[in-house]
Amino acid sequence: MVVKYKAINLPFRHPFTISKGTKTSQPSLLVELEHFGLKGYGEAPAITYYQVTVENMIEDLLRKKKAIEQFAFTTPERFWHYLHHLIPGNPFLVAALDMAGWDLYGKLMKKPVYQILKGDISRNPLTDYTIGIDSVERMVEKMKEKPWPIYKIKLGTSEDVRILTELRKHTDAVFRIDANAAWSLDEALEKIEHFRHLGVEFIEQPLAKDDWEGMAQLYPQSSLPLIADESCVFEADIDRCVDHFHGINIKLTKCSGMTPAIRMIAKARKAGLKVMMGSMNESSVGTAAIAQLLPFLDYVDMDGPLLLAEDVALGVGFDFGKIRYTGSSGLGVSLTSF
Repeated sequence: MVVKYKAINLPFRHPFTISKGTKTSQPSLLVELEHFGLKGYGEAPAITYYQVTVENMIEDLLRKKKAIEQFAFTTPERFWHYLHHLIPGNPFLVAALDMAGWDLYGKLMKKPVYQILKGDISRNPLTDYTIGIDSVERMVEKMKEKPWPIYKIKLGTSEDVRILTELRKHTDAVFRIDANAAWSLDEALEKIEHFRHLGVEFIEQPLAKDDWEGMAQLYPQSSLPLIADESCVFEADIDRCVDHFHGINIKLTKCSGMTPAIRMIAKARKAGLKVMMGSMNESSVGTAAIAQLLPFLDYVDMDGPLLLAEDVALGVGFDFGKIRYTGSSGLGVSLTSF
């Protein structure tokens, strides 16, 4: 097996602002695995909140590159377990390599990955489209620029209620609120009471990621479902979310790839939790990996390519929230350059 990589930094269409800050571009690492003439691709965006940089991922990849290339690839599950122990401190890099492993495996099997997983794509949920924090006027403009059936609204300001009240005047679309851990318990209780009258489907990560005492109080009082994001990163976090959240948002990059994400979906279902999968502003490469798991989700946020001004691949298509597949084997992506 031959491993190659490429650092990219794709600009956003609009500055992307959440409660933690603003960025104008998304740096990511692309990886390529070549095996008997077939090539598999994966991606890991760098996220400062998790202290992950592209440079750090490249450094770890170069340190372990020879060991990765010596692995006798058979299945992505075996490959992930090998990577998990080989690179224990960098789940983002493991995620990119795991995606590439699934892409490669699908091409070896000559099937899309969702078919290998026995997923029924006729059941797929619609993806939302994210509106980042901005002035109310700019948020309305962004919404009108992209008519969509479901909007994910980033909040976490003193103007949250006014913002959502104004946005509701301009669309009948479903709203999903992502506070990115910015609210206190009292704020959450007050704002949720307002939001339940404004067509909001659920609230994502209302409190700080480690405020389990606050979530224990908010959970029974909330009139809207609560979805864990920062509070649920790995498989081990799922049990603690029970009786604190109504569902979890799985991020492929954070949990270290598609392989553990598949296990997380099953574990969450067993625990009676709803399952969402979210974007970390991936290009079409990482987004195509999310698409393979769509049949097993209740909700999805996979609008990365729509938020970016540039892309590096052709992959999934978007039709007013509905995901269109290429029909190709593996993840179904073809890179425009590498």
